[in-house]
Formats: sequence, C-alpha cells, structure tokens
Amino acid sequence: MSNASTIKYSSGAGVDWAALIAGVGLGLTVAMQVTTMSYSDISSPYAVITSFSRLCALVGTYFAVLGIFLIARIPFVERGVGHDRLVSWHRKLAPYSLFLIGFHVIFIVLGFAGQDQIPLYKETWNMLTKFYWMWAALGGFVLMILAGVTSYKKARAKMSYETWWIIHIYTYAAIALSFMHQVLNGSMFVGHPLNRFFWTALYVVMGASVLYWRIGLPLVRSLRHNIKVDRVVIEGPGVVSVIMRGRKLHNLSAQGGQFFSWRFLEKGHLLVAHPYSLSAAPTEHYVRITVKDLGDHSRSLALLRPGTRVFVEGPYGAFTAGRSSSPHVLLVGGGVGITPIRAIIEEFKNGVQMDVIFRASKEEDLVLREELDYLEAHSDGTIRVHYLVGPRKNHPMNARSLTKLVPSFADADIYICGPTPLVDSVRKAAQDVGVPKDKFHDEAFGYHTEIK
Repeated sequence: MSNASTIKYSSGAGVDWAALIAGVGLGLTVAMQVTTMSYSDISSPYAVITSFSRLCALVGTYFAVLGIFLIARIPFVERGVGHDRLVSWHRKLAPYSLFLIGFHVIFIVLGFAGQDQIPLYKETWNMLTKFYWMWAALGGFVLMILAGVTSYKKARAKMSYETWWIIHIYTYAAIALSFMHQVLNGSMFVGHPLNRFFWTALYVVMGASVLYWRIGLPLVRSLRHNIKVDRVVIEGPGVVSVIMRGRKLHNLSAQGGQFFSWRFLEKGHLLVAHPYSLSAAPTEHYVRITVKDLGDHSRSLALLRPGTRVFVEGPYGAFTAGRSSSPHVLLVGGGVGITPIRAIIEEFKNGVQMDVIFRASKEEDLVLREELDYLEAHSDGTIRVHYLVGPRKNHPMNARSLTKLVPSFADADIYICGPTPLVDSVRKAAQDVGVPKDKFHDEAFGYHTEIK
C-alpha cells in the first residue's frame, strides 16, 4: 500500500452518481417544456417548429451549464469522477450544446415568421426589438459560436494556448447573457414560478461554484501559503524545472502525479494559468514542475525571476499512488511525460515493486535521469528503471515486448503519461494480456511533439 492509501477513490460509484444527477437534471429540463405545452403549441406545422426550437434551447442551455459544472473543479466531484473524465465529458457536451442552441435560433425565427406570414429578416428584426433582452442573447450566441469554432482541433492548432483560453472564457459570458431572455420570454417560465426558480437556481449554483472553487479558494490558498519562485534549473535542451517555495505546502494535500494550474505574477504569465504536473513529490516548503519548451509560455518559464509570486489552482487529477491495488506497478513515461511519473514514484511505500519505463527519441531527452538513477540505486531493489531510446520501430510497446521486459506486466497496476500513440499502444498491450480497466491509469497530456 502507498502512503496515499488513506484517500478513497470510488470512480465507478462517482461516475454512476454523476450520471444519475445529470440525467435527473435533464429530465426536469425537458419536463418544463412538456408540462407547460398546450394544444396551440402543436396546432400547426409552424407551431410545432416553434415548440421544437424551445426544446432545443432548453436542452442546449442545460448542456452548456452542465459543461461549466464539469470544469468547476469541485473537489468531491473531481475525486469521485476523475479530472480527465470530467474534461472529456465537457468536450463531448460542448458541440451538442452549440448545435442545439443554433437550431433554436434558426427554428424560432422560422416558426414565428411562418405564423406571422412575414419574411425571415423582418421576423428577426421584430424579435430583436420587441422581446426582452434579445440583443444580449444575440451577443451570447455569437460568443458561443466563437468559442466553439476555435475549439476545433484545426482551428486551435493555429493559435496559441493563451489566445484559445481567453476566447474560451467567453463561454461564461455567453451563458450569462442568455439567462434574462429565457426567463422573461420563455413560455415555460412566464406564469410558471416553480420552473423559473429551478432555472434560476441552476444558474446561481453554477456561478457560485465557479466563483468559489475556480477563483476564491485558489486566491485564498495562494496568499495563505505565500508561494513564490525559488529558482529555475535547466534540466536539458528546452527543458526547465521551476522550484517554488512556500509555507505549510503539505496542507495543499497534493500528491505526486497530480497537477496544478499555475499563474505567475510576471509579464506574459499573469493573464493565463497553465496546467503543469508536479515533477517531484511535494514537501512542506517546496514544490516543483518540469516543463518542456512547447510554446511561448513554456519557453519563457526559463526567464522567471526568483521571488515571483505564484497563484495556484488545484491540486487536480486522480493519477495517484492511492489508486493502485497491486504489489507491483509499471510506470511508463514518454518524453516530458516522465515528470508526473518521477513524482509518483516517491508516493509508493511498504515494498511496492516498481518497473519504470522511460521512452525517449534521443539520449538528451532523458530529463531527470540522474534523479531516476538515484531513486533506483537507493530503493533496496524495489525500483527498476528501463531506458528505451530511439525510434518506435526499435521499441514496440506491444504485449510481447512489454511482457519480455516486465514479466509481471499482466498482473501490475499500470501508470502511463506521454504522447497519445504511446498511451494507446500500452493500453492495447494491457488489454491483450487481460489487465482490468481499473488497473490502467493514464494522465491526459497535450503534446505538440511525438516520439518518433
């Protein structure tokens, strides 16, 4: 068992409860539409189109609000479901939300124009000028389209993380701007105070969650722990470690393998927070991240000055030793993905046997090698490190190769962090030898480079 074993993870139950609550909320949302309809809402084709548009608006907005909840960093939700899964759900919900709200805009204009027997452009103008808060709703819709379009892979690949992040934040404004026109104009809200209360409460809880867990709590913690840059260490070509000092950092309850969102109070870093994993188990006074040069932000970390104040949000992630249930673990790191692997090694105690595989394209990419060698040399035989350097064809990460390298591969808990092809290959190998899904733990890393 590890020293993190006192933290209970119940991902299966957490996922079930999260899905149940989300489903109940969706059911109540649809019920608002169904229970307030009358014969006039289906008495003609255009009336049916209008009713359908309202249902699209309700469900689309519910998905948007739910998407915000998923990334509100609510601790018990993060622990129960897992950060990576929450982010995955958020990404999958977002397109449905945008499409449904887009359908609402199209069909509501079409339905009203058909009922009034006037051209679409005249109906659009009438709706904007005669209904409450419609200009704000239009602005929100435009912002949502902007955030949605820039989130597609091809569009996102052409912009910096900072630009994408700022545009993505517009989603909060888009959802907020849509609220008033809904409750003042929607037939399911006008004259239905219980429906209006439910919808208002949904928005209020969403806003409070973001303000408390994404802004308030991180700000208070950062000030309380007085986190500042202590020094920057060059680890290799394009790779730096930022070591930060603070007080009573153990009270952050962070573990090796987890990550924080870091915001450095220095020009070029203040506006946007970036997620980086810990590259060493945290201590009472120090935390460390190790970052590869993948863009303007990561490149400029090498220029951080000692004493720079740091604001943190986290810790996040369920990539922790406490999830292991086997006396033997296999830890696989690809490239800079070795950093959370390096950190989690120190969390396993009581004789847990560890095999560490470090995949890299070139020898100079073996960052933190000296530390890994030190940990192996002082482990009393509990740690074995395997360096696999070179092209993929020389080191196939299939079931046969991994079993040859690590004979107990099929019985181990597997932790992996690295480029997507590496993760997929090891996952396939684990499936081929019958490793249960709950014994395969991967950290979602965004890589701009791959191991060749």
